[in-house]
Amino acid sequence: MLKVFKYMIFISVFSLLLSSCSNFTSLKGCPDAKIDWVDVLMINDIKYEHHFLEPANENLLPITIEKGKELGKVTYRMTDSACSNHKMQNGDAAYLEEGTIISEIKGYPTSLIIAADDAVYVANTNKNAKTAGELYPMDKLVKNIYFESTEDGKRIHTFSQSSKDTFLAAFNDLKLEDAQSLNDEGTRIFLEIELNNGVSFRQLYWSNSNTFHFGAIGNDKIKEVINYELSNL
Repeated sequence: MLKVFKYMIFISVFSLLLSSCSNFTSLKGCPDAKIDWVDVLMINDIKYEHHFLEPANENLLPITIEKGKELGKVTYRMTDSACSNHKMQNGDAAYLEEGTIISEIKGYPTSLIIAADDAVYVANTNKNAKTAGELYPMDKLVKNIYFESTEDGKRIHTFSQSSKDTFLAAFNDLKLEDAQSLNDEGTRIFLEIELNNGVSFRQLYWSNSNTFHFGAIGNDKIKEVINYELSNL
């Protein structure tokens, strides 16, 4: 059993994080004087990301997960070694030491979350995923959906059961686009998705353009549910 105490995992655009888990590293011979690393790793052609607890959420209950089979090991630590133009390969990690074991989490698809060095990593990029549901396979695994404050990351509203179900059904079918080509217009809204095991991650949503930061355009159902829940704040 692996006990992960008082932390949450957020997927978000790096520049929009309320708190940062990155460090600046200066390397000779690199085109950048300083590199701002984020805690990422790559295995089985999927990039995963881990973020530390934000101060606003220190009152969260502990999370307990159970490791499953070994998926592989870290073979290259990018910090102090790689330049910012480094293209990640399977086995690469920003901070994990070489030889760190990467494991599945029992009861959850490895394409969604994995464990390494007593931390949980959530999928960030999967080139084989064509829909939001394939990038985040969460069927029957979601406990709650929340709105978070954009000021301090605190939970400020919980979706109703019917809204949660409607949102997830619509979310699963959203087609993935090139995130760089999407219009990020309107009010920024932080959606927190909490899994049944307590692991949570953030989705950044722009209201006017009805888009998500990871490259999906919302449909009418997504917009309707979010607007409805916003009206109940």
